[in-house]
Amino acid sequence: MITASGLRWTFTLVFALTTVYGIQRAVRPGAAPPDRVDHALHAAMGLSMIAMVWPWGMDVPVLPQAVVFAAGAVWFVGSVPFRAEGAFRPGRLLGTLFHVVMMAGMAWMVAVMDSDGMSAGHDGGGGGHDMAGMDMSGGSGLSAMSLVGTGRKLAAGVLALVLLAFALRWLARAFDAARVVPTGSPGPAADVRADALGPACHAAMALGMAVMFALLL
Repeated sequence: MITASGLRWTFTLVFALTTVYGIQRAVRPGAAPPDRVDHALHAAMGLSMIAMVWPWGMDVPVLPQAVVFAAGAVWFVGSVPFRAEGAFRPGRLLGTLFHVVMMAGMAWMVAVMDSDGMSAGHDGGGGGHDMAGMDMSGGSGLSAMSLVGTGRKLAAGVLALVLLAFALRWLARAFDAARVVPTGSPGPAADVRADALGPACHAAMALGMAVMFALLL
């Protein structure tokens, strides 16, 4: 999808780091089962995003990805009452909005890139013919394809703006968590950096997805 070599490798590095973080959090000892599922889904998202920026990613089957991420969106909503933070509160449902938008956005992105009759996975790379809803001639020098249709472009633009807002929010939280520990505080600086890593990874993933959606316009 990405034609610029530097941008392609930048995306690969960013999504690889978020994937490693998700895997590490998913398998860490003592993690609650819902947290393991959360981080496993984000790790899967990182792997899927890496595939999208490379030509060989066009050969990755679309249906399993769409099913996983659609199920992930349902999971983040449905698991709210079972979290360890206490009784269900409407505010906690709003707190899951970021994850739901990420998962639903991923499901939509991989689905809109699907070719007619699922033929992209059988013709050795999917290059050379337009895909359903996509213009393979590319709308910019950075992307090999662009969306066709006002509705699809509008959806991608809205998702890009929403994810950019989420990215800025998570980045602010990461900076807040990474502030220098006051003198005499019992908490080590390493704990502060660890607390900032999660929001930073969420910010990186949201920003990367926002740019990807923008490149489809």
